[in-house]
Amino acid sequence: MTGSFSGAPIPSPLIVILLGPPGAGKGTQAKLTEAKLHLPHISTGDLLRDHVRRDTELGKQAHGYMSKGYLVPDTLILDMLFERVSQKDCAQGYILDGFPRTIRQADALQLRLQGLLAPVVINLNLSDSIIIERLTKRVVCEKCGTPYHLLYSPPKVQDKCDRCGGHLIHRPDDTETVVIKRLTVYHEQTAPLIEYYTKQGLLHTVDCSVDKDKVFEQILAVVKRRS
Repeated sequence: MTGSFSGAPIPSPLIVILLGPPGAGKGTQAKLTEAKLHLPHISTGDLLRDHVRRDTELGKQAHGYMSKGYLVPDTLILDMLFERVSQKDCAQGYILDGFPRTIRQADALQLRLQGLLAPVVINLNLSDSIIIERLTKRVVCEKCGTPYHLLYSPPKVQDKCDRCGGHLIHRPDDTETVVIKRLTVYHEQTAPLIEYYTKQGLLHTVDCSVDKDKVFEQILAVVKRRS
């Protein structure tokens, strides 16, 4: 059994998929959901960046795609992801952030679930103009990954993380040129997932132009309806 929602147990296992363009807040909302439901947050982006930092063979291949704003090929992602969700802490469910990104990946996930589980699919909706502003002004702690926004949520001390004191960096995939490319790729390859999950009756859309706490309330309301 997973964690409880307002005192009521949530049927297990529970798989939550967070869809949406880069900069919509998938990572932030996944962490909030993880803390509330006690389910592991699995970000394919974080997994890939970890491989890049450790200079693994997968990391070397992935880096060339990520630095240019392209999607990493499915063959580099599927084995890595499915190995992760096979671990013991995922037995009661998990939260997917950044996966699936293509119809092929969604089909692979559905095949793995063997039709026995219906994931809760939540689309975080946000306009391109807001996304560009968010991402080009975003910095993250290179040590603990805590995100900041130079306009809306800056650190207390310039270039230092409030949480751990680590150095804040501007990720190379958050430059305006790369952000625009990422959005183009998203609309071409990932947005069709909205139609894919809508046809299956699994899609729930939330408005991400509001405060992150209000976004989180919408997400919890969706999960509560599932329970």
